[in-house]
Amino acid sequence: MPAVDPEPDMAAGRVRAGQGRRGWVRRIVVGLVVLAALPFVLTFLYILPFVHPVSTLMLKDLATLQGYDRQWVSLEEVAPPLLHSIVMSEDGQFCSHYGVDLRELSAVLTDAMEGELTRGASTITMQTVKNLFLWHRPLGSVRKVIELPLAVYFDLVVPKHRIMEIYINIAELGPNIYGAEAAAQHHFGKSAKNLSRREAALLTAALPNPILRNPAKPSASMRRIANIIERRARNAGDYVRCLQ
Repeated sequence: MPAVDPEPDMAAGRVRAGQGRRGWVRRIVVGLVVLAALPFVLTFLYILPFVHPVSTLMLKDLATLQGYDRQWVSLEEVAPPLLHSIVMSEDGQFCSHYGVDLRELSAVLTDAMEGELTRGASTITMQTVKNLFLWHRPLGSVRKVIELPLAVYFDLVVPKHRIMEIYINIAELGPNIYGAEAAAQHHFGKSAKNLSRREAALLTAALPNPILRNPAKPSASMRRIANIIERRARNAGDYVRCLQ
């Protein structure tokens, strides 16, 4: 019998392998494009008042079978002292900036270049897009690069009133506790609309570290922070004009 030349089979195999690799690359590229486009598409959906978005942390709680407590409320169902406390503590220029506080961001960059300890420059809008679309840890610097343009876009499309409404319903305020209503019920046994100025300040003081800070059992340092927040909230005035 004549000998069979293996070269054509080997060549065909290499072609198929190359096509298979290119197919996987295309799928990966398409998947990344879809992920990148998703926040821009969902942003328009989230403008609608009857849509109640969930955060990436809430999705993580579901994926790990922990579950979470979140009870959606409108902005009008939240005590004004809580809204004032959050603005004056987290983002005093919320009503006037365009998603990013350029003055605060510039100060942080200057401190970083001079080797000094940096403070946070995240606006409420930045925190909202992070909670809705991005991860928390690790690679925080990489996330910030994505977060900044997303915040500008989100602020351009979504009214300030709605941004705050989404934020106070997805912010983490305890282990598996999200939003003002669930937090008020969990920590103080009352609705968010009935929170006192002191309770609002304590809830706000917990925002930077809600896992370790318990508004119902505040430490001495947390009480001092709440005192400052409560004082600032009383003088919120024009800083909260976009929420009135």
